Amino acid sequence: MSTPFPFTAVVGQDDLRLALLLNAVSPAVGGVLVRGEKGTAKSTAVRALSALLPEVDVVSGCRFSCDPGAPDPACPDGPHAPGAFESRPARMVELPVGASEDRLVGALDIERALAEGVKAFEPGLLADAHRGILYVDEVNLLHDHLVDLLLDAAAMGASYVEREGVSVRHAARFLLVGTMNPEEGELRPQLLDRFGLTVEVAASREPDQRVEVVRRRLAYDDDPDGFATRWADEETAVRQRIFAARELLPSVRLGDAALRQIAATCAAFEVDGMRADIVMARTATALAAWASRTDVLAEDVRQAALLALPHRRRRNPFDAPGLDEDKLDETLEEFSEGQGDEDPDPDGPGGGGQPAPDAGPQGGDSGARPEAGESGEPQASGAGEQSAVRASEPFRTKVLSVPGIGEGAAGRRSRARTEHGRTTGARRPQGALTKLHLAATVWAAAPHQRARGRSGPGLVVRRDDLRQATREGREGNLVLFVVDASGSMAARQRMSAVKGAVLSLLLDAYQRRDKVGLVTFRGSAADVALPPTSSVDAAAARLESLPTGGRTPLAAGLLKAHDVLRIERLRDPARRALVVVVTDGRATGGPEPVALAGRAARLFAAEGVASVVVDCESGPVRLGLAGQLAGELGGAAVTLDELRADSIAGLVRDVQGNRRAA
Repeated sequence: MSTPFPFTAVVGQDDLRLALLLNAVSPAVGGVLVRGEKGTAKSTAVRALSALLPEVDVVSGCRFSCDPGAPDPACPDGPHAPGAFESRPARMVELPVGASEDRLVGALDIERALAEGVKAFEPGLLADAHRGILYVDEVNLLHDHLVDLLLDAAAMGASYVEREGVSVRHAARFLLVGTMNPEEGELRPQLLDRFGLTVEVAASREPDQRVEVVRRRLAYDDDPDGFATRWADEETAVRQRIFAARELLPSVRLGDAALRQIAATCAAFEVDGMRADIVMARTATALAAWASRTDVLAEDVRQAALLALPHRRRRNPFDAPGLDEDKLDETLEEFSEGQGDEDPDPDGPGGGGQPAPDAGPQGGDSGARPEAGESGEPQASGAGEQSAVRASEPFRTKVLSVPGIGEGAAGRRSRARTEHGRTTGARRPQGALTKLHLAATVWAAAPHQRARGRSGPGLVVRRDDLRQATREGREGNLVLFVVDASGSMAARQRMSAVKGAVLSLLLDAYQRRDKVGLVTFRGSAADVALPPTSSVDAAAARLESLPTGGRTPLAAGLLKAHDVLRIERLRDPARRALVVVVTDGRATGGPEPVALAGRAARLFAAEGVASVVVDCESGPVRLGLAGQLAGELGGAAVTLDELRADSIAGLVRDVQGNRRAA
């Protein structure tokens, strides 16, 4: 086993190290989510923490690491006789992104269960991590069902396995640490809330600090053991401080004044639910213990807020996490000790009642130049570049799905064969058996019992009898937006509505766990504004700054999108694509622009690519060009109004629904 990089040798990253240490002092804080760009020592710091944790006493021979002082009465390896125990270092268990559910929670030995009638349970990673650290690198890429299982176990302190008629429960209390790069996609807000603390990390911009990082890393790579020896004294000191803080923690007093500040802070920042209050209280208590104090001070509450609240303030996935420190200081000062008891709510119901200075409905375009009328579009089509306009308010969209059944990554958009979902049939397993179809297995084995010499009650089952359950669920798709940013779309009111519609579709893609890409076309060419990515907030940022103006090279936009799909098929062949073309259907510039656009559109139809055209044409006279483009693509056309989920224009439509009418 290689020597880990010493925790105390990590340069900078004070918030990251503090958050990890607070969880080491008090695992009840609820874990840490570390967000940051690549190459910022996220994984290094987490792996180094395990060496600082005190050793744990475990019952000898127990696969579930029961505490000999208080063994789990429901332990599958129990009951445990008193006396025999051993000490070992606290484990750090890594959960791979591609792990199966069985690997996480454990699995039953199906062959033994059928052949011998015994419930043989093989523990998973949750059992291995009990009383240690469970580390998930790139937690934002973990499948949703695994994240749900993981966070449920972390919240309840136990893992429950219910399958094939067998029920197993075992203790699973661990320090949960996840790391992620926001550029590769976000966690859902309800999952963010399940992490106790969140830390944003970034590489230092100070040359001296960067030099020290490189110096220490090179020294470690040259001689890991020697480097660790040089930091041994610092490591020992931190280990002893963790142990002392753990011993002091039960004696720390969380007074009413600190509790009032915690409650007022959570209320001031409009945090949903009560989990934030509880996490802040536990964090502030751990901070006091770490500082060798028995009283929680205002500074502890402030630091706890900075660690526990930023990720809980997000109202949608495009909100950047963060905390207004001036507002935090004002709240703590208002509810400081000595003020609150006489008049706990001096401003009446609502705790201050006045709206925040930035809470008004005013937009940023109040002083903008007059908007061009819809009848003025031809005049705008030859105009130069115009400044970007803000998107209108997003709305809930209709469900746009890819026809057929795919086999892509788990998600929530289109039908697919997945490891999770409703059982639709059975087949012979290809590789390791993951989901047994019990009835089909019994049916396959039953005709051979006499030939196999069955004499007892047990069913004689062989490997060839096992059947894998086939299940149907939902997959995530690649949603590629092809957005017309030409002069014909440049009327400010129209472009604001178009951006609002695309933003709404991006929100839908975020909720359905899709990858997204953005191609724009205007002037004389098309650009890949955002290559396919899981980070929908990056797409929203590119959309917000999108300028408009110039001619309408529709064919160039479609051909550029075709190239993007071709490259993406090589990278991720199982992920099906949905192309969303946002345009009024006009095509100008170059020789025969309309015919060229039609030929480009027929490339998608020939390859069976699912598509939908969002028709942005408006005004009393409509040419229906977007509908013609949808016909060439072999897809459907919807207007901006029809895209709304609450629209009365029709039911949820398939993206190729118009083929049935053709």
